[in-house]
Amino acid sequence: MSASFLDNRNARINGEEILDRSGAFCVIGAGPSGLTALKNFSQAGIPVEGFDASADLGGVWNIAQPSGRVYESTHLISSKRMTQFRDWPMPDEFPEYPSHVQALAYLRSYAERFDILPLIQFSTRVISVEKSGIQWLVCFADGTTRRYRGVVIANGHHRVPNLPEIPGEFRGELLRSHDYKSAAQLRGKRVLVIGAGNSGCDIAVDAAQQAASCTLSMRRGYHIVPKFLRGYPIDQWGELLQRWHVPLFLRRFILRRGTYTGLGRPEHFGLPQPDHRFLETHPLINSQLMYYAGHGRIQPKPGVVRFEGNEAIFSDNSRGVFDLVIAATGYQIDFPFIAREALNWRDGMPRLYLHAFHPHEESLFVAGMIQPDSGQWGLTDLQARLMALYTLARAEGQGDWFATAKAGPAPLLNNGIRYADSARHQLEVEHFSYRRRLEKLCARFERESQGQHANVG
Repeated sequence: MSASFLDNRNARINGEEILDRSGAFCVIGAGPSGLTALKNFSQAGIPVEGFDASADLGGVWNIAQPSGRVYESTHLISSKRMTQFRDWPMPDEFPEYPSHVQALAYLRSYAERFDILPLIQFSTRVISVEKSGIQWLVCFADGTTRRYRGVVIANGHHRVPNLPEIPGEFRGELLRSHDYKSAAQLRGKRVLVIGAGNSGCDIAVDAAQQAASCTLSMRRGYHIVPKFLRGYPIDQWGELLQRWHVPLFLRRFILRRGTYTGLGRPEHFGLPQPDHRFLETHPLINSQLMYYAGHGRIQPKPGVVRFEGNEAIFSDNSRGVFDLVIAATGYQIDFPFIAREALNWRDGMPRLYLHAFHPHEESLFVAGMIQPDSGQWGLTDLQARLMALYTLARAEGQGDWFATAKAGPAPLLNNGIRYADSARHQLEVEHFSYRRRLEKLCARFERESQGQHANVG
């Protein structure tokens, strides 16, 4: 192992003792992205330490922690085969779309299988990350500071809710989607859900079954696809079509035909008609939304323009009286412990190569900052593998080609799809081509490493 990973001496800056971990990487977050970053760096022989502000692992998938963003009815919207990590399959007894309880159990089994838990310090909040020479100073809420060789930010981008700016004051109960945990919060109430992403539609389906009434406010129409098509998860059909190299126009036709046959058109159920083609927005995967809309249990409405007491006024001038409003309007990208300029922040988000690699910094990475059209954990696993391989290569004076690539023009990650111009799609990637790109980059590093070791031998 390179000596650059082994020099750990404590130091003082302005009289304050700095715990020197300059041979190690710091991983911030112990959700799916943080766990796989810890696993990949550790497997590569790179010393690594993980921290999470919560008292347990799981990130958004741990309903018992403040970081949790799930509710009792939450299931994965990508199938288990398309979601799981590369080297740890989900159990056969799990259903095709595991619940949040099963997802958390899977993450825990992953951490135990790869001996990740001893690497994590829980209930430890990072308050600042700053560059110091060629290393990084990480300060914690308990007043301690540590010096690291590098940092992997892996605490996710579902932390700060993106609340809609609606004039007026609502006198009823107003919740953000991450405050919603149980259908008991809905029972007997007149509920308005604002936002038609996957979470918003899931909550609306819960309200259709539990609330006195449910209204779903949608500013635009979306293509709604079922979770299953002919008995198989819909994302596995998409994967198969990609493997067969079916062109985009034909994939769109097949998806549209299958969806309309299986569910019908949204406008036939009173939902707004989509203003874009299939695949141009993040997939809205829900087999029940149109069912409950067709039974009158979900009342679609356009955007809310203002509140007046317990009333919401919609853009079509209609009104409704509500007891509870739930804003399911997404999240802002925010990493409060590091200066935006340090993350090459421009136009509302960090501008990173593959959404993960800083164009100029050699030892600062962000894991999991993507929004794929299928499962994410396997992609983040590959991201972390590539980060570890690049770190090893730089320690040996190699990897110039990748340093040049990440400092150059950002590659398109849409595989020919023109995504809708909205904040919701800033991090959108087409999963199949993105995965292939990561696999090829990892394979090149591995070949070069094997060749170098053969030459040394």
